[in-house]
Amino acid sequence: MKKIIFWFLVFLVWVPDGRAQAPYFEGKTIRIVVGYPAGSAHDQWGRLIAPYLTKFIPGNPNAIIQNMAGAGSMVAANYIYGVAKPDGLSLGIVNAALYFDQLLARKEVQFDWPKFAWIGSSTPTNAMLYMWASTPYKTIHDVRTAAVPPKCGATGTGNTGYYLPKLLEEAIGAKFNIVMGYQGGADIDLAAEKGEVHCRAFTTTVFFAREPFHTWRKNGLVRVLVQAGNKREERLPDVPTFNELMDQYQTSESNRRLATVMLGSGGFGSAPTLSSPGVHEEQLKTLRAAYAKAINHPDLIGEARKKGLEPELISGEELQVLAKEVIVQPSEVIARIKKLIGK
Repeated sequence: MKKIIFWFLVFLVWVPDGRAQAPYFEGKTIRIVVGYPAGSAHDQWGRLIAPYLTKFIPGNPNAIIQNMAGAGSMVAANYIYGVAKPDGLSLGIVNAALYFDQLLARKEVQFDWPKFAWIGSSTPTNAMLYMWASTPYKTIHDVRTAAVPPKCGATGTGNTGYYLPKLLEEAIGAKFNIVMGYQGGADIDLAAEKGEVHCRAFTTTVFFAREPFHTWRKNGLVRVLVQAGNKREERLPDVPTFNELMDQYQTSESNRRLATVMLGSGGFGSAPTLSSPGVHEEQLKTLRAAYAKAINHPDLIGEARKKGLEPELISGEELQVLAKEVIVQPSEVIARIKKLIGK
């Protein structure tokens, strides 16, 4: 009798359970929470990669996009960090420079940047600033010498729209009046068309990717006054780089270091994708592998190029390392950032 019981138990242990063997993501739905409105660059990227991402996840889960705009994507970041379950089913696409707000210890921040489970991103980015062509600000020198500063629109303090104008003011003395509170970049662009604001800072990736910028460039409605990066963008050969301007105006070494730290957010790419802290290591590994395969898929690359995008993988592992590096800054650098954008 004991032998019968023994072999019965062995049978229970070794007979495969079909449900237990099914992939974790099978029959489930992944939510991609985008921190900006529908139609924004981040939203476009989320909708582009979603079907390819799930294609390479064992079990082929469904995917939906949820727009959760607010405070330059901080609302979405806070949600993913502290509200969404750490089950690998909720991903976020947020602003690459959102960690500035953590460095400044803003009370709105409810996340710890390095503790996110980083999935991947696409294409390192360079910041730029456009000016509406009909304004009197034809060059950055005109901004420096203007009696009335131009108005630049921004969604929040932790994004390019806010910190690039502030950095230009600190480094070369070009003053701007920053108008806050816009939900997304499209709202700022509409405000520029209406004459409510004169300028916007964001990335060259977006500027060459979609409307209204194709039409604007064709019709000469805007001009780019400055671009970041170590060298000039091929499509903006006449636009000075930030480094060139700092050389021209003899920017101090401390301001140069500040610029290096702040403009370094481009290393997080155009659409950094993350999940909640505590996601199981196997699920995180699966998501990262699927993201890498998705971004390198020929069909995705073809679709992206039709939208003016050039996908280039930034792995989740790279982002995890970078997230730890940027958040650990000496007190003097944090003090300079606080002086620049802190309130």
